[in-house]
Amino acid sequence: MSLSAADIRAQRTKRRHLGRLILPTYSWLVIAYLVFPIIIMIIFSFNQIHSGMQVVSFAWSGFTFQWYHQWNNLPGLTASFWLSIRLGVVSTIIATVLGTLLAIALVRYRPPQFRGKAIVEQVLFTNIAAPEIVMGASLLGVFVTYNIARGFLTLVLAHVMFSVAYVTVTVRARLAGFDRSLEEAAYDLGAKPLSTFRLVTLPLIMPGVLAGALMAFALSIDDYVTSNFVSGSISPFPVYIFGATRVGTPPQVFVFGTVIFLVGIGMAMASLVLAKKE
Repeated sequence: MSLSAADIRAQRTKRRHLGRLILPTYSWLVIAYLVFPIIIMIIFSFNQIHSGMQVVSFAWSGFTFQWYHQWNNLPGLTASFWLSIRLGVVSTIIATVLGTLLAIALVRYRPPQFRGKAIVEQVLFTNIAAPEIVMGASLLGVFVTYNIARGFLTLVLAHVMFSVAYVTVTVRARLAGFDRSLEEAAYDLGAKPLSTFRLVTLPLIMPGVLAGALMAFALSIDDYVTSNFVSGSISPFPVYIFGATRVGTPPQVFVFGTVIFLVGIGMAMASLVLAKKE
């Protein structure tokens, strides 16, 4: 029995309505799955602890701001946090500069002007795809072989190494639709290459540069595996937290985690606002 045109249209409309229901529901479930642990962390950062040992308890004992007032009562935790902040800032600046320049070179030049371009691209994507434990072990081998003392310098080198590929890929995507005629117009008006880059090219690719920098900073703050191999006697924030969990997680860890999350949300919102203005 053949269906009429009205029945076919009704079935299509029903499928469209079903698709509009399933896809948003699925998306919100995924978001809830990702955000739920963060919400638990934020909630229990306000939880009272009545036991003698000040470690996180997931039995709710009452609301308190105690841990926000005593956020710096653990010298090791506070020192590791500021170490990670300094490390993230330094490695982000270096990775952003190198990644931006490399992205411009990959977009602008082809062989024979850029010999080995294909190899460079392959190395970048291999860097992204390689497991962190492989990178950490190989970097440790390099530092030990050349007798480089592990510490802040080795951490910076390691973080720049795994961040620069992400910055390059992000900025390169922004450059894909770049209009070179704007630079040519600046040259025609007498601007020198450096002035053209500073006044024309950089402002136009700035959203991609900022996105790459934010990603590099987030990767640096979050990294544990590579940092654990090359940190030596100092402990960045993730390394300190992992060590603390063997005994018991101090509630101040949840305070720092909440602050980092809120700052990250604020930076993401600011980036969206700037992108909309652009």
